[in-house]
Amino acid sequence: MLRVRDAAVLRQELAGWRRQGDTIGFVPTMGALHQGHLSLVGLARSRARRVVASVFVNPTQFGPGEDFNLYPRQLGTDAVLLEGAGCDLLFAPDVETLYPRGHTTFVDPGGPAAGLEGERRPGHFRGVATVVCAFFHLVRPEVAVFGEKDAQQLAVVRRMARDLHFDVDIVPAPTVREADGLAMSSRNAYLSAAERQAATVLVRALEDAAAAIAAGERSADEVRRRMRRVVDGEPLARLEYAEVVDAETFQPVATIAGRVVLPVAAWIGRTRLIDNLQLTVGEALAAAGGAHGPGNP
Repeated sequence: MLRVRDAAVLRQELAGWRRQGDTIGFVPTMGALHQGHLSLVGLARSRARRVVASVFVNPTQFGPGEDFNLYPRQLGTDAVLLEGAGCDLLFAPDVETLYPRGHTTFVDPGGPAAGLEGERRPGHFRGVATVVCAFFHLVRPEVAVFGEKDAQQLAVVRRMARDLHFDVDIVPAPTVREADGLAMSSRNAYLSAAERQAATVLVRALEDAAAAIAAGERSADEVRRRMRRVVDGEPLARLEYAEVVDAETFQPVATIAGRVVLPVAAWIGRTRLIDNLQLTVGEALAAAGGAHGPGNP
């Protein structure tokens, strides 16, 4: 596996692959990799001849008081994991490579970036969209893989790629979970033993919502209430939101029908975690109380 920091070297290597007719899959990460990240590499490998992964802790998507300085950095370990997963090139740029001196240009997304994470983390999606846009220009992949755990981010990237005419296939990857259902996250490392056990309240709230929908519940407010009740019942958890939104626009819905996402965010001690359930409820089945199974609760 090649390890590259310089943008000019990156372009040179990618140009050589393209001359050979190779397609390129891209997996952007902030490092501190776990099996969820590696599953993205595997999915990219199945869609493209070559796989490029980035490790870059992006300063512009962190707000004041967030964990930019504390975010785990383990590039050597990440490189070993990526090579074992079948990555061909690791791009690990310095901040100055992505944001040259005097940088003043940003991508300011709308649509699905409004509300939820966009509301609670002002500027977060502006930073995400800007860095992903820069990576797309540098790598020019045919395929880019993003995890469904960050469902709103996925919706924002899809909209940006469409609106800015990027010729790239945005491929979603299912959430990878621990044996007890907790969604894998680099921030899980912050949790104490008691907090780690309490953190499963997020997936328990989603499971309760999934059971209600499978039994015929179609009121989004009732599903929101059920999720809030489960999270509020955990003493170590502090709920930020439990929502039901349209899967494309990420705007709240009143009735559960079609493609919807149930995102939830909560503080477990001093660690903020997110999770979601994605599902499709057919219009014809909605009246009858039937539902298609959840995507990856």
